[in-house]
Amino acid sequence: MTALHTSALTSLPLLARGKVRDNYAVGDDRILMVASDRISAFDVIMGEAIPGKGELLTKMALFWFGKLGHICPNHLTGEAPESVVSADEVAQVTGRSMLVKRLRPIPVEAVVRGYLAGSGWQEYQENQAVCGVKLPKGLKNASKLPEPIFTPAAKAAVGDHDENITYEQVVEMIGGGLAEKIKTVSIALYETARDVAAAKGIIIADTKFEFGLDANNDLVLMDEVLTPDSSRYWPADSYAQSFKDGVNPPSYDKQFLRDWLETAQVQGKPWSKSPPAPHLPQAVIAQTAAKYQEAWERLKD
Repeated sequence: MTALHTSALTSLPLLARGKVRDNYAVGDDRILMVASDRISAFDVIMGEAIPGKGELLTKMALFWFGKLGHICPNHLTGEAPESVVSADEVAQVTGRSMLVKRLRPIPVEAVVRGYLAGSGWQEYQENQAVCGVKLPKGLKNASKLPEPIFTPAAKAAVGDHDENITYEQVVEMIGGGLAEKIKTVSIALYETARDVAAAKGIIIADTKFEFGLDANNDLVLMDEVLTPDSSRYWPADSYAQSFKDGVNPPSYDKQFLRDWLETAQVQGKPWSKSPPAPHLPQAVIAQTAAKYQEAWERLKD
């Protein structure tokens, strides 16, 4: 399978390239989002692509948009991405693109956690709280939380790290009414997705949502949703043993890549988690691709 690291459409103006998606303007009111096969870790884009990743992310996002539309409207137009590019560019967009409404993005990563992991676990060890949300004593890495919590982050530019912030800071940024709506909707989205995934043998430990406002100032779910790039997917059948052993549960996301990068070296020294990224061996590329594929195979059944 040929990988697409970077799209190169000339029939539409390029708006921006993110860590994974290339966004093109379609008139003044729509955006063509092309999910490349790029992969990032520790906010650094790898030089090698993961074949098939962009198509899998798009399938999963569309799957979840379909499951969650009753909770919050989303940015999909329902139009075919192939309809807005030239004939010789169709291959670049087919299966990996979404034609979406152009919104005013809200600069907040709406993170919901059902389990303690990643930066949440690190923060809990320091002050028994995550983003100002106090949690019970005695929790461990990968502990299930008593109930899902809203732990927002300030959205950073490409190459920078998102910064965990408190709910009060979100209120200062966007106002109390909108902050409360985003919190309520985000938790409802997570709880619905959690239950759908649980029936497929998957634990969604945490996830992040992004929102925008349309011309009527209505809240709209946008970007990607509940993909392995924006969520921690754990196999339910091995969670209990991993938790008992005090190790991170095996995941369907890019944790495999992160774990490899923790041991990688650049010019004989441990990688500093800043560009340039280490060269990814073919075995790491293949295993990462397999993890993404496994997540989709479990989910779609």
